[in-house]
Amino acid sequence: MNRSDFLSQTGLLAAMGFIPENILAAAPTSKPTTLLKPVVVPAQKALEHNGGMAIRTHIRSSMTNGLYSNVECAVAPKLMGPPPHYHKELDELMYVLEGEASILVGKDVVKIQAGGWHLRPRMLTHTFWNASDKDLRFIDMYFNQPFEEYLERIFHELTVENGYQDGTDKKFQEINKLNEKFGVIFESGAFEQQNEIKKQYNLK
Repeated sequence: MNRSDFLSQTGLLAAMGFIPENILAAAPTSKPTTLLKPVVVPAQKALEHNGGMAIRTHIRSSMTNGLYSNVECAVAPKLMGPPPHYHKELDELMYVLEGEASILVGKDVVKIQAGGWHLRPRMLTHTFWNASDKDLRFIDMYFNQPFEEYLERIFHELTVENGYQDGTDKKFQEINKLNEKFGVIFESGAFEQQNEIKKQYNLK
């Protein structure tokens, strides 16, 4: 089942309020071959960034037969995201809950305010940051890849407390394994471009 079938057959994202129904209307419909079980996510307090960036998974790929997952992300003011990169297989859909996200796709920068959406299809180089003096919080949605596992590994496992110091070969090698497994590509000059963005927008 491909992502278009999933969107049209289950209507899961529309039912959860994550995607407008008019986006689904154009997708072809057919009888689903696998029925998904209902998922209830209890209400939680807004995720705190704790002065940096934090993530929290709400819907796991295992809940949707590997078709969809999402995470909540909180970003401190004036904070840069990852170096520009692209995904070989992953399509991302962002919904901004609070604040304003600055997003680079190719050479274009767009600003998405609370209540706005941004779709980043695979193979497009992109990154994001919080250029404002206010908190940024958004839901990032992933299709046909358990990308929440990638983020959980980086944010919750490859930590200083677990012996993974920033800038060490040990952590670098683990991140490289993740990038290869999930098809995350950093092209030549990505880290230099990240530093240029930091300087331009006065980011940490």
